[in-house]
Amino acid sequence: MERELKKEILFLEPVCTDNIWGGSRLKQEFHYEQAGEQTGECWGISAHPNGDGVVKSGSYAGMHLSEVWKEDPQLFGSDGAGVFPLLVKIIDAREDLSIQVHPDDSYAKVHENGANGKTECWYILDCEEPASLIIGHHAKTKEELVQMVEEGRWKELLREIPVKKGDFIQIDPGTIHAIKGGCLIFETQQNSDVTYRLYDYDRLSNGKPRELHLEKSIDVIQVPSKSMDESIFSAEGLAKNQLNQLYDCAYYRIFQVQVDGEVQLTQEYPFLAVTIAEGSGEIDGYPVKKGDHFVIPCGYGSFCLKGEMMVLASTKC
Repeated sequence: MERELKKEILFLEPVCTDNIWGGSRLKQEFHYEQAGEQTGECWGISAHPNGDGVVKSGSYAGMHLSEVWKEDPQLFGSDGAGVFPLLVKIIDAREDLSIQVHPDDSYAKVHENGANGKTECWYILDCEEPASLIIGHHAKTKEELVQMVEEGRWKELLREIPVKKGDFIQIDPGTIHAIKGGCLIFETQQNSDVTYRLYDYDRLSNGKPRELHLEKSIDVIQVPSKSMDESIFSAEGLAKNQLNQLYDCAYYRIFQVQVDGEVQLTQEYPFLAVTIAEGSGEIDGYPVKKGDHFVIPCGYGSFCLKGEMMVLASTKC
């Protein structure tokens, strides 16, 4: 006899990682127990082998998210094929990250042992002013790109753009990108850990330069770059107490809710992967605070958010 599914909220214990460029905000502001003085990433909602979140309470307590996906895929509106589709992070960059690019699914399947490619997006939670990011490049042809890389003409090649708190940036595969120091970023992406490093400022890690992936990077970089008007917009000033859609693509839909008092919403998606980005409050009577991550399962129905908080959520398309 088929076991009855428990349509309950899955509160997750995040996985934190230290990085050469990481800082202390994930420890000091978000109070993650695993975080230290050089923690760059919190994988808040993840079912990836390199960081698999554990359910903190309820019927699935102690299970990894990947295990829940395999055992009860209907909770996520799935038949269980493939892997949990999304990976949600908070990134604290004390220093500049390396210049990177990601492959699409077709390239990654061939060159990365069947892995997913990586489409991702960023929401800027906070940043030092003035702030900027690397998004795209100025090369007009692939030949010009290769020449500029070979000659180390990075300032001429890379497109650096000003950004501010509340900006949303979509990063398609093939887009050169890098987070710069002083930025606190919320990231939603495909469930993938495939990254090609194009340039790393000649930094040393344990006395050695970090590995670069020049050939693969050049293979996948899109020329010319997508215009910035198509990639970035401000998500500030949206209506309060409603589910505001920020973006949708082939892999995810992203929403923001600015809770001011109380709001009743309906979970009508395959699932909602939810992060409390600012503030505190409740969801259906459960206390939640800045930095909490949870999944509202398929078919959950109506839910109530109370408090003063900014909520970011995503689902698969």
